[in-house]
Amino acid sequence: MTMKLVSFFLVLLAPLLTSCLPLILPVDCSDIYHNDNSRPSGVYTIYPIGATSAVQVYCDMVSEGGRWTVFQRRMDGTVNFYRGWDQYKTGFGIAAGEYWLGLESLYHLTLRRKYELLVDMEDFGGKKVFARYSSFSIDPESYGYKLHVSGFTNGGAGDSLISRHNGMKFSTFDKDQDTWGGNCARLHMGAFWHGACHYTNPNGIYLWGADRTVFAVSVSWYSWKGHDYSLKSISMKIRPVQ
Repeated sequence: MTMKLVSFFLVLLAPLLTSCLPLILPVDCSDIYHNDNSRPSGVYTIYPIGATSAVQVYCDMVSEGGRWTVFQRRMDGTVNFYRGWDQYKTGFGIAAGEYWLGLESLYHLTLRRKYELLVDMEDFGGKKVFARYSSFSIDPESYGYKLHVSGFTNGGAGDSLISRHNGMKFSTFDKDQDTWGGNCARLHMGAFWHGACHYTNPNGIYLWGADRTVFAVSVSWYSWKGHDYSLKSISMKIRPVQ
């Protein structure tokens, strides 16, 4: 058999040979880390729902041991977070900057594995603190993407999630699922797992430090800076519990 014929048959067989090989796609940043633990923090592609669900995320490979998949990040006010239900479901922004991963992707992540949550934040004076939770998950859309969070560890920020937001459905200005008579997402200009209404508003209006012009509409974490201090940065990230 000539080399030309061998090459021809190899071309024909290539798809069959490739299809027999196991295709391992990273579900989250922890998978990326375990495949190569020398990888730096940055933007990577993950597949939270399957092979057709490629999304870009920022992977934090440094904080508290690394391996964190960032699903929410505010840092400079360049992205508008006052958006409706459909965009919070599918995600928006860019992984290299400010973005929201998407409730559907987040649900599928927490469906497949048990996760912990880290919330990192910084004020305009350069002080950095965090809040950590040993358990984090959300329900499917049919249950309003209800939040389940517990196991608080204080990193200087205090707890602004469990008492007011645990067990709450996700609300946007065009889909009110909070426990208040009005619409918390509309009143406080930020979609979130609101109760009646919030102790944190990470998806609120990006301002610059203390601002009492309109009550409790900024990017805030009440147990650290109160309702009327807009944080310089905040990011919410998850990783599998070992």
